Amino acid sequence: MKITNITTYRLPPRWMFLKIETDEGIVGWGEPVIEGRARTVEAAVHEFGDYLIGQDPARINDLWQVMYRGGFYRGGPDYDERHRRY
Repeated sequence: MKITNITTYRLPPRWMFLKIETDEGIVGWGEPVIEGRARTVEAAVHEFGDYLIGQDPARINDLWQVMYRGGFYRGGPDYDERHRRY
């Protein structure tokens, strides 16, 4: 199974929904939003979409690791430590 399409639906004032489709006709829905930052999250979803198209959606942990560690900002210990201090 492979991801074939990712579509976002932004609903003002602050909601967004994500539709992920596969080559086997399976469709998944999610709500990837940070309060008040739907446009920012939407941009991130589309950036990650370039990577996710063609991937196997069953590899949840692997996909999450790639997006977390290789996303807009470096994840991991530095990111976590910076946020623990505050």
